[in-house]
Amino acid sequence: MAEPARPQRIALYGGTFDPVHEGHVAIARAAHQALDLDRVIFLPAFRSPHKTDVDSVSGEHRAAMLRLALAGHEWAELSTWELDQQEPSYSWKTSRHFDAELKKECRPFELFWILGEDQWSALPRWSRPDLLAELLHFIVFPRDGVDPNPRAEFRMTPVALTHPASGTAIRKALKTGRTPEGLDGAVLAYAREQGLYLPSGEIQLEPSQ
Repeated sequence: MAEPARPQRIALYGGTFDPVHEGHVAIARAAHQALDLDRVIFLPAFRSPHKTDVDSVSGEHRAAMLRLALAGHEWAELSTWELDQQEPSYSWKTSRHFDAELKKECRPFELFWILGEDQWSALPRWSRPDLLAELLHFIVFPRDGVDPNPRAEFRMTPVALTHPASGTAIRKALKTGRTPEGLDGAVLAYAREQGLYLPSGEIQLEPSQ
C-alpha cells in the first residue's frame, strides 16, 4: 500500500517590505530549508495595524520590487491579497483566507507564519490570538541567538539566522543618493528608476560611472 502523501507545508510571510531586501529573502530561504516548506508566500501589507503613523511607498511599488527579488526562487511567490483589501492588514484575516483557499484544494496541508522574536513576544496582544493559534504553526527567528520562549497555546519552531540588511539603513542610503548594502541589484535599479525614497520633489540623478 502506498504511503499517504505528505501534507503541503505553506508559509505566509507578511510585512511592509519597504523595500524588500536580501535579509527578507534569506529568512524565507532558511525557513524553507529548515521545515521542508513547499511554498513561502510573501504578503506585502496594505498598512500594518501596528504602524498606522508610518508612510510606506505605494503597494504597487512594493509588490513590483518583490516580484524582482523573488525571481528565480521557485519556492517563493507573491500574493497581493492584503494590498487588495485596501484596509489595515490583520494576520487573523489573512490566515483565515488562506486556510479557506487551501481547503478548496482537498489536499492535507499545514499553514505556517514566519515572524521575528519581537513579534512572537507581542503575539498574545495581536487581534484574535485564539484563531491564530488554531490555524498556524509559527516559524520564529530569534534575536541575538537566544531561542524564543515557548507558549503553551501556540505551535512554534525557532530557526536561527542573522542577516545584517536593514530597511531603515537602505531607505536612508537611497534618500541620500548612496548605494545601500543588502539590496538586490534589480530592486535597487527599480527604486532608482522610480525615484523611490527620495525627499518629496527631489529628482534622482544618475549615479556617476
